[in-house]
Amino acid sequence: MPRPDPRKSCPIDLALQGGGSHGAFTWGVLDRLLEEDWLKLEAISGTSAGAMNAVVLADGYEHDGPAGARKALETFWRKVSDAARFSPFQRTPLDILLGRWTLDSSPAYLMMDMMARLVSPYQMNPAGKNPLTEILEECVDFGRLVASPVRVFITATNVATGRGRVFRNAELSPQVLLASACLPTVYQAVEIDGVPYWDGGFSGNPTLTPLIEDCAAEDTILVQINPIERPGTPRTAREIQSRINEVSFNAVLLKELRMAAIMRKVADAGHAEGSRWGSMRLHRIASDIMLDLGSSSKMNAEWAFLTMLRDKGREAADAFLQEHGDDIGKRPSFDLDELIRDH
Repeated sequence: MPRPDPRKSCPIDLALQGGGSHGAFTWGVLDRLLEEDWLKLEAISGTSAGAMNAVVLADGYEHDGPAGARKALETFWRKVSDAARFSPFQRTPLDILLGRWTLDSSPAYLMMDMMARLVSPYQMNPAGKNPLTEILEECVDFGRLVASPVRVFITATNVATGRGRVFRNAELSPQVLLASACLPTVYQAVEIDGVPYWDGGFSGNPTLTPLIEDCAAEDTILVQINPIERPGTPRTAREIQSRINEVSFNAVLLKELRMAAIMRKVADAGHAEGSRWGSMRLHRIASDIMLDLGSSSKMNAEWAFLTMLRDKGREAADAFLQEHGDDIGKRPSFDLDELIRDH
C-alpha cells in the first residue's frame, strides 16, 4: 500500500498585502496555490489590492471551487487592464524601449503627483468617480459571498479615529473594497454607514488578528509585496518617497508580527494567554522583483506588466512549495524571532 501524503488536507489562512497593480504578483501566488488540493483554504485577510484578490477568490471559489477562483482572478485583472487601456498614466516610449515598468517619466503621472500635494481629490474629482466600482460589480456576486466556505476579513481605516475596522463576508460590498483601497490623496474618503474610511494599509496591511483569534487553521501564509528591507540609502526625491510608502505600509504589520513573536515566547513559558498567538505557524511568500519596482509602477495596469507580475508570483509560490511545502502543518518557515532581536 502506498504511504499517505503527510501534507494531505492542511488547513491554511492567507494574509494578502495591498499595493495597487503590484497585487498582480499576489494573483500569481494564489493561482499557483489553488492548484494544490492538499491546501484547504479557510480564511483570507486582505487590504487594498489584497482585499480585491481575497474577495474575487472567495466568490469564484463558492461558484466553482479552485478552478472557479482561478478563473475569477484572471477575469478581474483582465478587466482592470482593459479599463486602464486609455488611462493617461502610461509609460513613455523610452521606458518601453528600455523595458522599464516605471511611470516616473510619465507626464500625466508627474502632473497628478504634483497636483495631489496641492489640490485635494474633492477638487480634482468632485463626483468621486472610481473605475473599480463597475469592475467589482461585474466580477463579484456579493450576495454569494455570505455562503462562501472561505472566510474573508477586509481592513479599512476609520478617518476620524485612525483605527482599523475589519469587515467580514456578510458586510462586504463594492464600497467596502473601495474604502480598503482609498488613497486619500487620490480618492475621496468612502463613507460606509455614515463613517468615512481610507486605505486599510494605514491600520493593517493586512490585519492578522482575526486569522489568529477567529480561525482554526494554525498555518498562515503571508504574501508580501511591500519590501521590509531595501539595501542602500534613498537619495533622490522619488526614491525617498517610494521608501516612505513602503515603510508606512509595513509598520502595522511588523507590530503585529512582533506581538506574535512575543506571545509565542509567553506560550513557550507555559502561560495560557499566549497559546493562540503562540501556536501560529507563519510562512511568507515574497520576491526580489519588488526591489526593482518603484511606487509609481503601482499605477501601471498594462496587461504585459500584470502578467509579468503574475508569472513572478507563480514562480515565487512554486519555489516556496518546493522549499517549505513540508513545513506546512508542522513548523513555521518564517523566523518571527528575527523581528524582536536588536539590530
